[in-house]
Formats: sequence, C-alpha cells, structure tokens
Amino acid sequence: MRTVRAKDIPDLYAHPRKELARLADNGTLHRLAYGYYIVVPTEHINTGWKPAIETAAAAIATTIAGPNNAILMGLTAARMHGALPRARAVTTVAVPKQHAPIELTDRRGIVRFVKRATDTLDAERITTEVGPTLVTTPEQTVLDLAHITDTVDTDITKAIVTLYRKCDATQLRALATDQRKLAALRRAEQILDNHKDA
Repeated sequence: MRTVRAKDIPDLYAHPRKELARLADNGTLHRLAYGYYIVVPTEHINTGWKPAIETAAAAIATTIAGPNNAILMGLTAARMHGALPRARAVTTVAVPKQHAPIELTDRRGIVRFVKRATDTLDAERITTEVGPTLVTTPEQTVLDLAHITDTVDTDITKAIVTLYRKCDATQLRALATDQRKLAALRRAEQILDNHKDA
C-alpha cells in the first residue's frame, strides 16, 4: 500500500529517518504515525492530503503483517462497506500475531490490532485511495459485530442492520456454522427484526 518504515530501508539511505522526514517535508510522503510514512499520490503532492483513517490503518498493518495477513474488520470493515457514515477514531485490524496499538500522528486516532487466524476469515479486496486492502466481507463483518455482546453501541446496531441486507443468506449461515457463530447469527437476526423500519 505504498507505505514505508525507516527500519525497512537501512540499505537505501545512510540516515533513513532523516531522509523520510525530508521527503515528508517536501510533500512526497505523509507521516501516518511515528516511523510510518505513506507515499502521497502524485495529484495530491503539496495539497495537505491525508488518507482516510481506514486506509491509514490498512497501510500501517500491511507493513507489519504483509498484504495477505492484515484484514480490516469490525466497525472499520463496516465503514469500508458503506454501512457507517462517519469514521471512528479507533480502527480495528485482524493480524496473525498480536501487536501493540499504534497512535496516529496526523490526526486523533488509533490502529488497534486483534490477533486472529486471518486465513480463516472471509475477506475480500477493496480499493482505497492508495491501493487495494483486505476487508472482511459483509457476512463476516455481521458475524463479528453480532458476536460482540454489547450491542448498545448504536453504530454497531446500524452497521449490522445495513450489512445484513447486503449479505447472501446461504453464505452467512454457512460461515456462521463453520466458525461456530450461530449465536451471533441469531443475535444479528434479532437486531434486524427489531429494526425492520430502519
């Protein structure tokens, strides 16, 4: 996702941190978090551009876990699927190994990592402003959100209702069965039932 860390390029520059800071100062790179920089799209150089928070999370996670092992999930995935109108300050990314949260430096925000067997998640590639990233499918996202016991969060409820309507019912049930999340499926169906007029 066109993201670079100083520790990944010690052979390219004698002083990689200084070089990355210089490239950020001239508008070629954008600093996402301490040590994480993203290449600014050519048409946005020197415009004050910064990527969407979901893109920033995906870019950082991809440099840590690789493009096939970093998957946006939960409300972050719901936002990528258009189920939430506003971005949230905390993004969630599934990765195979636990990693400490990373605080963004270009805005108020945190990238939170959740250790999951990423090869068992149902995910698809979605294009962002700087390239494709893996995002849990609507079906997987519904199950993940419904699995959270605290559905008092109105964003979770709205996301479940919106995404459930995009789901393939057969695929949703098969996924719930395979992942032993039938209780989450029932919870999602109950939430949908309670919000038929929404």
